[in-house]
Amino acid sequence: MQVLLLFSPAPRQVRQWKLTLPDKTTVGQALATADLFSDCAELKSVIPEALLLAVWGRRASLDYLLCDGDRLEILRPLRVDPMVARRERFKGQGIKSAGLFADRRVGAKAGY
Repeated sequence: MQVLLLFSPAPRQVRQWKLTLPDKTTVGQALATADLFSDCAELKSVIPEALLLAVWGRRASLDYLLCDGDRLEILRPLRVDPMVARRERFKGQGIKSAGLFADRRVGAKAGY
């Protein structure tokens, strides 16, 4: 079976490997056969149990069974909470230029 392994060490950088694996292979076995820990300097000091993993964007554990054509992703931890980032963007835009209040008719109530 064919599996695509993806890792993004930094924003806008993606490394990918095509793996040919036997049927009924787990995520842990796929990581062991990929030997990406020697390929990527960013992952050399990381133990496999500490990685955040996903298959097609859904969280997966090391004992998850892979299927043919799966996309296995190694995730980076978030640096900023998405809600905090959204609040900061809204604060920079101002209340008059975003959301429901962007297109207001003259003399209309707020939000209409």
